[in-house]
This record gives sequence, C-alpha cells and structure tokens, in this order.
Amino acid sequence: MKSAVKSLCLLCVLCGASFCYSLDREAFSITEYVLNVQVDPEQHRLGVRGKITLRNDTPTPQKIAVLQISSSLDWRAIRAADKMLQFVTQPYTSDIDHTGSLSEAIVTLPQEIAPHATIDLDIAYEGVVLLDATRLTRIGTPEDSAKSSDWDQIDEKFTGLRGVGYVAWYPIATEVASLSEGNSLFEVLARWKTREAGSQMKVSFQNPNLTSDEITSTMLCNGKGIQGVSREGTARFQWAQCSYVDLAHSAPTFVIAIYGVVDRPSNAVFNFSGHAVAAEAYADETERVVPLIADWFGNPREKPQTADLPDASAASFESRAFLLTPLADSAAKLTGLTAAHQLTHASVLSFRPWIEEGLAHFAQALYLENQKGRQAALDYMGAHRSALTAPNSEDEAKQSLVDTTNEQLYRSKAMCVWWMLRDMIGDAALKKAIASYKPEQDADPTHMPRLIAAQTQRDLQWFFDDWVYRDRGLPDFKVESAFAASTPTKSFLLTITLDNLGTAGAEVPVTIKFAGGEVTKRIEVRGKSKTTFRVETPASPKEIRVNDGSVPERDMTNNTFKVGPPQN
Repeated sequence: MKSAVKSLCLLCVLCGASFCYSLDREAFSITEYVLNVQVDPEQHRLGVRGKITLRNDTPTPQKIAVLQISSSLDWRAIRAADKMLQFVTQPYTSDIDHTGSLSEAIVTLPQEIAPHATIDLDIAYEGVVLLDATRLTRIGTPEDSAKSSDWDQIDEKFTGLRGVGYVAWYPIATEVASLSEGNSLFEVLARWKTREAGSQMKVSFQNPNLTSDEITSTMLCNGKGIQGVSREGTARFQWAQCSYVDLAHSAPTFVIAIYGVVDRPSNAVFNFSGHAVAAEAYADETERVVPLIADWFGNPREKPQTADLPDASAASFESRAFLLTPLADSAAKLTGLTAAHQLTHASVLSFRPWIEEGLAHFAQALYLENQKGRQAALDYMGAHRSALTAPNSEDEAKQSLVDTTNEQLYRSKAMCVWWMLRDMIGDAALKKAIASYKPEQDADPTHMPRLIAAQTQRDLQWFFDDWVYRDRGLPDFKVESAFAASTPTKSFLLTITLDNLGTAGAEVPVTIKFAGGEVTKRIEVRGKSKTTFRVETPASPKEIRVNDGSVPERDMTNNTFKVGPPQN
C-alpha cells in the first residue's frame, strides 16, 4: 500500500499542475452515508468506519474522486468492492472546517464513473477533535470570541459536533472556502447544499469504553433516531442511531453530555447542573407559545429539543426544531421569540428555505404582535430590513427567493413576504394555504404560490413575479400630488397620485390624517408605475403617510406629504 501511495505521489510531482491543480473537487456528490462512529470523550477521539455512495454530477466520465475530512482526522483506508484503492492524502486549506484545513484524499477509482452513475466506497478514518478556532483567529478574531463561536469539540465534560461549515466529521468534497474572501465560505456551502439536496445519512454511534453500569451521559442529535439505553426517562449514551435526511438544510449534529431534563408536553430542555431553573423557565415559555403557533401552522410534527452549552457566551445554533444554546444566562437569549421560531420548525417541514425559515421568522413577528401589538412586529421586521437591498447586477436580478441560498434573503426577505401576503389576503386565507402545503407534493417552485392564490379571488401573479420568482429589488413610494375638495355633504374628497419609483410592486397602506382622526386605505402600485385614487374624509385632510413599515421599501424618507387647503 505504501509503495502504491508513493508511486501516485511521484506521478503527481511529474504531472505538475495538469494533475494536482486541475482536480474537480466538486465532480462527485455523496448521496448516501452509512457510518459507524465511535466517540471516546475521555480521549477526545473519533473513529469512523462505513460506506458512502458517490454520484458523478459532471457531463463526462470521472476516474478521480476527492474526499475531505477535518485536518485533525486521518484517512486509514478507502475500498471499493473489497479492493483497496490507491489514494494520496494532503492538507487542503479551507475554512469550511474549524481548524481552517482539511485532510484531503485524492482517490483513484477502479474504473471511470459515467455521468450520473454511482460507486460505493468503504471508508475508514480516525483522530481527535479538540476545541479549535484557528480559522477565526487567523483573520484577527479575538481568541475568546473565536472559541465562543467555534465551540465544537470532543471532551468528557461536553461533546458537540456540528457538520459541514463547522466540523467535517463526515466526508465532504468542496473547493476552497475562505473567510477572508468576501462570501467565499457561504458560496461554497451553498454549492455543497445544492449538490447534497436529497442526500441521506444513517449513523450508529458508540462509546467503546462504557458498559451499561457506567452510563451517565445523554446523547442528542438533530436527526431522527433512537438512543440505546434509557434511565429516568432520558437517553443515556452507550449507543445510539440517528438518521439525517435532506443534508442541504440540516447539517448533521450531535451532542453528548451529562444532562438533566425538563420535559414538558410540547418540548424538552436538557440542562447542565445548576441550570434547571433557566431550563424550566424556557420550557414553560415554550408551552405558552404553543397555542399561537398551532393556530397558524398546526400541531407540531415533532417535539422540539433544546440542549445546554457549557460556555455561557457560546453562540447558539439551531437546526430546525433542535436548538443548542447556553442556559446559564438565558434571560437575554431565550424568549418567546426563540420558542416561536423553534415551534414553527417543529410544525412546518419544507425543503425550500423561503418557506421553512421564512415562516419561522414570520412566526416571530406574529408572536410580537400577539404580545405587544402590530407596531412591535413592524419594528422587528424593520430591524431586519437592512439585509434587503436592490440587486446590483442582472445575475442578482434573476435570483429568485424560491431558489436562493442567501440566508438574509430566505430569512429576512421571506419573513416580509409572508407578512405582506397576510395583509393582502387575510389571516384565514393564509392559514388555509399553509395548512394545505405538503412537502412531498412540492414538485416545482410555483406550488406554494398556487396554494396561496387558490384561497383568494385576487390576481397575485404580479406579486409572486416581483418578490418570489425574481428579485426585482424594492419599491419606493412617493405621493406625487394630492388635492382636497369640499363636497355638498360637508365632507372632503382627497385625490391622490401615488408613484412607485422602485422596480417591485406592492400593496401598501396609505393613511390620511385629519383633525380628530385618520383613515387608511390599501393601494396596489406596480413597479415603475403610478396610480390615482380618491379618499373621502369627514374633516379637512392634513397629511398623507405612505407605508406603515409593513412593506420593505428602498427609501422611506419621502413617504410623508402635507395636504394643502381644500378647494371649494
């Protein structure tokens, strides 16, 4: 084996750039993982044996495959059909792993793999996973802050590993990702998620050094599975099985720690010693939010789980209904907002982020409205509006909300889109549309918009074209003119011309203020268009205010118009 590896290394040297630097690292997707994982917290060790399925996603046959794991792990063997394959290992600098580097295996396959064809490989690798924030500290992040962000590790007090983008504890294949180069990391992650859409992973976890009499630790994962041994109603880790589906939207994650648990009908909170009071407070708050979320999105499909992190300053991590967050100082972090988000993920399942994440953020705005009124919800959405800017190129203009991998868009923009739809068609109609959504029936991007359109007599195609199917930027409303005239009935008729200087259309609330009150009318104005309408008021109109903050807008400094004296 060693001679074969040396030969391939020599070939690499002789061929130079034609071999080493023309590798297509993203030629193959990994469509299935079946892994046996041994976790030894006392030794900080991870040992993996298993099988993966590679699919050639290129239009040409491929003979070379690239497999990557964290740089703290070492490749031991790669086989196909029980035959050892030749491979070269090398370090590969990439911030897709917390160490800032990957252990890369360049594998010579037994034969060329045709386009769309697959090959099964048996793999083995092992090593240690320590707390490591190299990728952050080398770009200038203070060490304490870096470790609070990249807290992944295997340790006897706490083991927590998040997947690709944090720790490559399972094989991946990506081009270089750099935190110092703009959005490089997010772009590489986005491509990986697109390629891995529909991929599945089955993992059997074991702690090789524990017997059933010694089991004290709880293991949790963000997939579906069973824990091998139970005591006092909680899972105690000796062995466990987890299944992860749709790796594009849920990085496989697991934690192992000595936890207590606060178990409520609709959620469970796993906590470290001394944090039980905080855990109970969050569990009870979650229960109080359940009726609101169930009214909008139905009863939860699964029971949300929250797990404590040992570092009080650690950054929270959420994966659908699974939340990792420090409970030591929970007052500022764990509120009804967090519960609303988590419960919505437990109720709504979709592989489209604008639906799944967008609705979870929309639910947070609903919670604030329920607790503090509409203005609190509008203020919350306004705080997220800075993420919404006009596209600066034709490519961005073609980027649709249904296909985007930009988190700011499928979280912040989608939240605003759902709120606008609610204002346009009403609560009852939108609830019915959401209730009728089934992810297994979602065969194309128009599926959810068609469900929404079916609940109203209005033509909403223009709205979906501007906000969902394309990114046409934002509207920009301005009152071009307004004239008031008295009527024989001693009321006043106000004629308003409203101009939308932006490229996206919207239905916007227009409020007319007069002595003793105000009246609001919702007006639809398409992009780069004007509309004229009339409003009758019981007293002389004084001021017009366009947009209460419910519609994302490019410029809101020109939304107020003073009305002149009425004409007789």
